[in-house]
Amino acid sequence: MKVNFILFFLYLCIFFCTFVAILENCVLMKRKIAIIAGGDSSEYGVSLRSAAGIYSFIDKEKYDLTIVKLRGTEWHALAETNSEIAKNNGAIPEHSSMWIAIDKNDFSFTYNGEKTRFDFAYITIHGTPGENGVLQGYLDMVGVPYSCCGVLAAAMTFNKYTCNHYLTGFGVRVAESVLLRKAGSRHLEVRGKDIVEKVGLPCFIKTNVGGSSFGVTKVKTLEEVEPAIGKAFAEGEEVICEAFMNGIEITCGVYKTTEKSVAFPITEVVTNNEFFDYDAKYNGQVDEITPARIPDEVRDEVQALTLKIYNLLGCKGIIRVDYILTPKTTERENSSWDINLLEVNTTPGMTATSFIPQQVRAAGLDIKDVMTDIIEDQL
Repeated sequence: MKVNFILFFLYLCIFFCTFVAILENCVLMKRKIAIIAGGDSSEYGVSLRSAAGIYSFIDKEKYDLTIVKLRGTEWHALAETNSEIAKNNGAIPEHSSMWIAIDKNDFSFTYNGEKTRFDFAYITIHGTPGENGVLQGYLDMVGVPYSCCGVLAAAMTFNKYTCNHYLTGFGVRVAESVLLRKAGSRHLEVRGKDIVEKVGLPCFIKTNVGGSSFGVTKVKTLEEVEPAIGKAFAEGEEVICEAFMNGIEITCGVYKTTEKSVAFPITEVVTNNEFFDYDAKYNGQVDEITPARIPDEVRDEVQALTLKIYNLLGCKGIIRVDYILTPKTTERENSSWDINLLEVNTTPGMTATSFIPQQVRAAGLDIKDVMTDIIEDQL
């Protein structure tokens, strides 16, 4: 009887220790996160810089991070991401023997005989296929949750003309604009006159589905219209010609989870360049003032409008909305400014000096906590 009791006690201890070990393993097991960068647009390099920023922001005590680089049909995961980025001084190496082919059947990769499947994808591709809904559709099919808008919202916001005109139906102010499609853009001299009559001079001519100011021209004369259209068409199949608005350029970031809505402090954009071009955005030729030097009531209205746009479009994760404040021309009470939408960015830049990290700091928040909010809200 005594022997049986001892054996029972030993078995109980073994069971308890095994249970504790399993429990600890479950607690310590990190979620596997893919940070997807690259893409097929001129913003490829910008995307890799955003991915390096996001990698630095996400809590590595909680999550196992892997950089995934997409370029056309070439999809690769960076095995040993932590050590590879450390060796490259915090940047993502363009060339490395550690880039392992992704199995597109289930969005996985195999390294040293071990197959890795991801629990979550943080999309930071600026342009196709990560900003226009194509990648989102694929991830929906293989069952991997992700950080940003779904297929419909991504496709709509990627098309500036469509998004802006959709939002005008809800009272959002936008600039007068004309849309050109490559298939129907012959006889540009005549079309140039039509454009100027419609939107005036100066005006902006840019690709309808791009970013980072690639292919953008501020046009001041009729003679500049045709070459500007050609430059914009080099970036995409559609071109938008938009009236110039003289005012204060601002941008506002927001994010939502099931439990909260957060509007960040607004940034005022001041540049001596003709407009907020690539050099201003990425080479320091700009003053970015956070919080913006605008009246409190305008700040509140911009933040409320940004959250309204977020809801109208059905966004997810962090978005950033750009505006121009112009002297009031409409009958709006309690404000001396009109708020004019420029565009909605559903995968905003996330380098250390980008607008969103600046605004998070100005809000007194820890960007690590913001990243955790976004990830956990989808898991």
